[in-house]
Amino acid sequence: MTTREHGAVRLPIAGLLLAAGRGSRLGRPKATVEVAGERLADRGVRVLREGGCVPVHVVLGAESIAVEGAAEVNNPGWESGMGSSLRRGLEALPEEVDAVVIALADQPLVTSAAVKRLIAAYADGARAAAATYSGNPRNPVLLGREHWPTVHALAEGDVGARPFLRAYSHLVTTVACDDVASPDDIDTPEDLERMRSLLTLGGDGLAEAY
Repeated sequence: MTTREHGAVRLPIAGLLLAAGRGSRLGRPKATVEVAGERLADRGVRVLREGGCVPVHVVLGAESIAVEGAAEVNNPGWESGMGSSLRRGLEALPEEVDAVVIALADQPLVTSAAVKRLIAAYADGARAAAATYSGNPRNPVLLGREHWPTVHALAEGDVGARPFLRAYSHLVTTVACDDVASPDDIDTPEDLERMRSLLTLGGDGLAEAY
C-alpha cells in the first residue's frame, strides 16, 4: 500500500478507474473490450494497483462485470456522462483515503510508471498533479482529498477533472510522462484495431516502455 505520513497516521492513496460508458461509437461498453488478452477494465485496475494505489475502485454503469482486485461502484446515472461517474467514484472512496489517482478505462497505454510518477510527486508534497504529454495535462490525475468537493461540483456532463485542472492550474503539479505512457484512447473500431496491433506487436512491454 502506498501511503504518506500525516502525523502518526499513514494515509492511503486510492485508485479510481472510470469505466461506466456505453462506448456508443465503438459499439459496445469499453470496460468489456479486450486488448492483448485483457479486458480494459481489468487492465486499468491492474495498472493502478501496480502503480501503488490501494484500494482501487472501478466505476461501472452500462455493463455490470466482476473486476478482480477492485471494489465495484455502480453509477446509475452513467448515461449523463463521465462527470457523474467521477462524482459517484469520489463519493464511494473510504474516509481514510488521503488522495486518489484517477484513470480512464479506454486509455490502455497509460502505464503503472505514469501512476508511480504522480505518487512520487505526492510524496514530495503535491496535492494535485496531472500527467502531461507534450506539455498538455491529461490522464492520469492525482487529487488530494481537500480538492474533491470542488472537483465534484465542476464535474458535469461528459467532463471529469478537466474543469478543475483548468480553473486551478496554479495548484496543479505537472508531471511529464511522454517517455512512459500515452493518453491515446479508444473511441472507434479503428482506434481499437490500432491499439490491438500496437499491444500485440509489443505486448505489455510496449506499453510499459512507451
